[in-house]
Amino acid sequence: MVDIARSPSVIRRKKIKQGALSAAALVVIILVTVGVSRLKPAAPTIERGTVWSDTVKHGQMIRQVRGAGTLVPEDIRWIPATTQGRVERIVIRPGAQVTPDTVILELSNPDLQQLVVEARLAFQSAQAAFENRKAELESALLAQQSNTATIEASYKQAALDLEANEQLLKDGLVSELLVRQKRGQVEELEQRLAIERKRLEMTRNGLRSQIAPQEADVDQRRSALQLRIRQLDDLRVKAGMSGVLQSVPVEVGAQVSPGTNLARVADPRELKAELRIPETQTKDIRIGQYAEVDTRNGVVPGRVSRIDPASSGGTVGVDVTLEGELPQGARPDLSVDGTIRLEELNDILYVGRPAFGQENSTVSLYKLMPDGEWVRTPVKLGRSSVSTIEVVEGLQAGDEVILSDMSTWEDYSRVRVN
Repeated sequence: MVDIARSPSVIRRKKIKQGALSAAALVVIILVTVGVSRLKPAAPTIERGTVWSDTVKHGQMIRQVRGAGTLVPEDIRWIPATTQGRVERIVIRPGAQVTPDTVILELSNPDLQQLVVEARLAFQSAQAAFENRKAELESALLAQQSNTATIEASYKQAALDLEANEQLLKDGLVSELLVRQKRGQVEELEQRLAIERKRLEMTRNGLRSQIAPQEADVDQRRSALQLRIRQLDDLRVKAGMSGVLQSVPVEVGAQVSPGTNLARVADPRELKAELRIPETQTKDIRIGQYAEVDTRNGVVPGRVSRIDPASSGGTVGVDVTLEGELPQGARPDLSVDGTIRLEELNDILYVGRPAFGQENSTVSLYKLMPDGEWVRTPVKLGRSSVSTIEVVEGLQAGDEVILSDMSTWEDYSRVRVN
């Protein structure tokens, strides 16, 4: 076979054609690459049942805070031991209805019985000493009264004798010297009578002060005896009020000292709710605010009556006085939920509270767009309630946003929900 030589012009045209094709192909590849790079990444698809959403509303939002708690009696009385003793018998158990004279448990204290005997003897001895001293002083008073009366009689007799002798002197039947003697006797008796009357008054006035120490000693011994008798009687521990026995924190055989709580009695007819509110939500709670307490068997209205001055375990105690009739089954220590109304906000935008949306913060929420995709949108939030929160910026009334936790898709600015 013989090769046919090609002309240079043909070869050159062929190379030019191949170069043009290569350049065109390169341009196409570059354009495709740029176009692909500018395409948005495909939005991930989320199942509708795994998220929840809400629509932004305009109008009135009621700010509330919520907390769990228990019902407790308004009137609770702890019954302490007034003296040392040993628990001999528990008469009734918690849950029993009691009256003021109901005996809950009985204590024993042999030493106290001996102290009662000694106190009674001391009181009787002091009383006898008081009576003896009183008799002595009254006898002295009577003696002084007798002396005064005797001198007063002598004075009156001497005065009459003087009057008779003065009449006889006028008639010249007695001497003037005798009359002077009689007048001297009367003056002496008059002075003695004045002295004895003053002494009688002093004796009478001093009677109370002289008998006061013995009387005070009697009163002291009587009080000591009454205290011992009362302590002895308190060994039979009584309820002291009508209500329900809630607890008896001692057992038979236990030794108790003065001040030890032996029983707790409460009036179950007057209950209040003790709620625990997260401390971050209590800054706007005030005394007198309206509240509702859910007993799981009915909702009872009430008012905030007390706020703990300090927090404990991240919560603050808030007492709610109940104003409505308690539903059937409401009893002390029943678990309840309470909602406190803080204020009414009018003419605002609000939406359901997002999973991680705190008040006065900015969060990213997925907002539904006209093309059906949900686009991440920054939203500024304001004041919050139990289940709703104020929208300050970023949304309009009618916008629908996803409220559930979307942290799994935080790398995507758009998602689809089917």
